[in-house]
Amino acid sequence: MIFFIQPAFAIKIGLSINDDKVYVGTATEGQIVDTMTSHQIIPISKLTTYEIKVKKNHFEIRTEDSDKTKIDVDKITIRTFNPNSCICVKQKWYKGTIHLINNDGNLTVINDVGIEDYVKGVTPAEMPSSWNIEAIKAQAIAVRSYAIANLGKHASQGYDLADTTQDQVYNGILAETKTSNQAVEDTKGLVLTYDNKIISTMYSASAGGQTKSALEAWGNDIPYLQSVKSFDDDTGVRGHGVGMTQYGAKNLADMGYNAYQILAYFYTGAHFARLNPEIYK
Repeated sequence: MIFFIQPAFAIKIGLSINDDKVYVGTATEGQIVDTMTSHQIIPISKLTTYEIKVKKNHFEIRTEDSDKTKIDVDKITIRTFNPNSCICVKQKWYKGTIHLINNDGNLTVINDVGIEDYVKGVTPAEMPSSWNIEAIKAQAIAVRSYAIANLGKHASQGYDLADTTQDQVYNGILAETKTSNQAVEDTKGLVLTYDNKIISTMYSASAGGQTKSALEAWGNDIPYLQSVKSFDDDTGVRGHGVGMTQYGAKNLADMGYNAYQILAYFYTGAHFARLNPEIYK
């Protein structure tokens, strides 16, 4: 088992871009701060809705019973005083903090969240929690590996990954289930590697019996993304068919394979590693 030291213990997820306003609220007391200085701009009362609009060169914030507050900065952060609390934005609840960026009157909304909390918000959104726990564990490791391998993918827009199928579907804490959270905890910090590097674990719903290699799908030969039997003949082709198929993982788990056997099968020559445990204390 190789231990990796990762410089980033959190990930920034793009929740929306090019909006003109957003509604936010917190489960506990919090504050809106200048992202660059961390100086408080206004305090936030719990369970209160705040409307935040972007103008060309400033933000406007108001509640139903308050006058608008003008903020002459281009980046603000919503955070709670309780690190275990959550923030509501875009009608979903998220752990971590929320960053709002004003790009000349266009709003970008970003969730800055710990890697493991992110994996908990993705795993049940990508795979049904009613499936075999070994398949869900395999999904959790694939989610974590993809996320870390692709840190900075959308850096030009201020975040790492999108919250959609462009990267991985991320639905915050309301997506979490007892089963999927247990799968994430059971595989905490585990990632897949090839040549001592964390790999971009591509996956899709099904491949109709045989996965595609990266060379066949995209013209780029990637050693760990080769064509193998996908064990999902009944489900047709759903997605790009490269890497692990989720129905294949389910069927293999139902046949008695564990998460590690499933992943080793779909990602040719890959090895398992654990992120530096110091970051999970």
